Amino acid sequence: MENKFLEEMNNLSSKLLKGYETLNAIEDVDIAISPKTAVYHEDKLTLYKYDRTSDATYKTPILIVYALVNTYKMLDIQPDRSYVKNLLDAGLDVYLIDWGNPTKMDKFLSIDDYVNGYINNCVDYIRKKERIEKINILSICQGGTLSVIYSALYPNKIKNLVTHVTPIDFSTNDGLLFRWSKDMDFDKIVEGFDGIIPGDFLNQGFDMLKPMMKIQKQQTLTNSLDDKHKLLNFLRMEKWISESPDQAGQCFKEFMKDLYQENKLIKGELEVGGKKVNLKNLTSNLLNIYATEDHLVPPAATIPLNDYVGSKDKELYSFKGGHIGVFVGSKSQKELAPAVTSWLKKRD
Repeated sequence: MENKFLEEMNNLSSKLLKGYETLNAIEDVDIAISPKTAVYHEDKLTLYKYDRTSDATYKTPILIVYALVNTYKMLDIQPDRSYVKNLLDAGLDVYLIDWGNPTKMDKFLSIDDYVNGYINNCVDYIRKKERIEKINILSICQGGTLSVIYSALYPNKIKNLVTHVTPIDFSTNDGLLFRWSKDMDFDKIVEGFDGIIPGDFLNQGFDMLKPMMKIQKQQTLTNSLDDKHKLLNFLRMEKWISESPDQAGQCFKEFMKDLYQENKLIKGELEVGGKKVNLKNLTSNLLNIYATEDHLVPPAATIPLNDYVGSKDKELYSFKGGHIGVFVGSKSQKELAPAVTSWLKKRD
């Protein structure tokens, strides 16, 4: 028993020494390195167009609308796990909204500002620049909810809408986030943070949804210390999490109260900019993607979208995996990204 213990301690010491050497050899942790050019600015927002080395083979450009939570960099975490690179390699012109990091001066930004302001201005910029009437939107999570709202309000501007792990029906009790949110006082939360919700506060909440994740992360780190490739994979994910932006309190409050608590979008009661959002007015072609093991946005919150929209061409895609695996897993690169680009090609 004593010999086995000594052997394990020696192995751990060797692993830690190798890990120290590996960490010293890493000069920087780069994420989201696909070349892109800023083409439009508004307040904290930047609209990028990804650079291409050859002409696009698709006629219709795509606008990526990420969630306000975390950053778009998840979609381009590293070259061999980049959703963006897959879209570019398939022949698409790709635009992307970087929401930036709100400050105190932005605390009164509302869903109206994001939908009828920022998203609409970016869509119009692309339409004018590319000389087309309609564009494609590829949206993620909360960004998908905003894009669904936008597409219902501006059906003449969107040709194809692709939603990923997008919450639409908030009546479900699947997942702790949906249960907890129904009893929270979001007015007091926003007031307590003086109108700006810290990104770290939200990350702490996400950690509480899967409390064992911290231990799993520690195990992953320990097992990766002597492997530079695995260690870099781990560090890139941690860097992405650490860069989570703050949230404009007004928009956060509206999203949580009107949607999570009152489910107004599905009920047809949601008003944005003085206009009722009727999902039947969403008539663009729709590809609705959900993840079977998603603990943040359970399938029950995503699947109903197809039943409420007015689209004649609508498809539901089941991806076997979790919320993040949709974008960064090897299966995503081999299966999902090609399926999405193929679906767009047929409707181009």
